[in-house]
Amino acid sequence: MKIAIDGTAASGKGTLAKRLAESLGCDYLDTGLLYRAVALEASRYGLSSLDDNFNKPATEERFEKSTRIELTTIALGLALPISDSPDLRSQKISSLAAIVASLPEIRQALIGKQRDFANSPPSNKGAVLDGRDIGSVILPEADFKFFIDAKPKIRAKRRFAEFKDTNSNQTQETILKDLMERDKRDSTRQIAPLKRLSDAFFIDSSSLNADEVLQIALNYING
Repeated sequence: MKIAIDGTAASGKGTLAKRLAESLGCDYLDTGLLYRAVALEASRYGLSSLDDNFNKPATEERFEKSTRIELTTIALGLALPISDSPDLRSQKISSLAAIVASLPEIRQALIGKQRDFANSPPSNKGAVLDGRDIGSVILPEADFKFFIDAKPKIRAKRRFAEFKDTNSNQTQETILKDLMERDKRDSTRQIAPLKRLSDAFFIDSSSLNADEVLQIALNYING
């Protein structure tokens, strides 16, 4: 069984994907961690200096050819599963990951890794993947597709609560601004833009807790 979960940042898609995998005995892959891992290495190469204006398209023209080759090499060299860490969850890396994810070479380099995981999950019992192009690009043949969203202010409040434990100096207002910019980048990028598919089951998590979202998803799967 293959389950694709797409959605906006801080909408709860990751929480749903992880809990759904646990409930169904499937393996879980947070595909966003792949891009965050590349972004973390990118920051070590000094690419964070290029993210001063996120409104500019993250096209190849913004990156030297040598840098794009280095990033592609990093992406191809990633080994699954990616170990989660506070560094990967920082706001800086989150923002940079959105730019890195807009580069065609990086997305192409990571497509195969995601599909291989879904086709041959470690437990051989099924796979749940979450991201922004899972149902449209990575697993268009998925048995079940979900799209998760919530009101921007609700998502900002959730993300702010997450960052409170990481000594972040981000305010809820700046997080809201970042999320809305991220939404724009994700939905308007030329390569694999975020979009709600007609065959994806939609869940608005604005007024729902994690247990309620999980139950709705399970009810849909179980028919």
